[in-house]
Amino acid sequence: VQLQASGGGLVPAGGSLRLSCAASGRAGSWNTMAWFRQAPGKEREFVAARLWSGGAVYADSVKDRFTISIDNGKNTLYLQMNSLRPEDTAVYYCAADRTYYSEHEKPFTVRNYDFWGQGTEVTVSS
Repeated sequence: VQLQASGGGLVPAGGSLRLSCAASGRAGSWNTMAWFRQAPGKEREFVAARLWSGGAVYADSVKDRFTISIDNGKNTLYLQMNSLRPEDTAVYYCAADRTYYSEHEKPFTVRNYDFWGQGTEVTVSS
């Protein structure tokens, strides 16, 4: 499985960006997909996950500002980010796993995912 993330850039506070993550490889390998981010000097943290059921879960810090979605026809995961803040500055990574996670199973850690993209950098200026 290969994941190719794109869409990062420099944006002023309050602005918007849409990240994309194109998946390729064996079908059925990305039943749960997610976005994580890693700021300089910090650990990689969960941002949002798109579950096999069609549901989505979000970190509290991005809830009501970010929206995760998927285009199954294009095998592409998206992260629409609105009302961006300087603290959203990070490298954003998409991740995928074969597991059919439910929200109850809380797929919020790096260990939940076997496949990772290369990351795309988002910088929010104040």
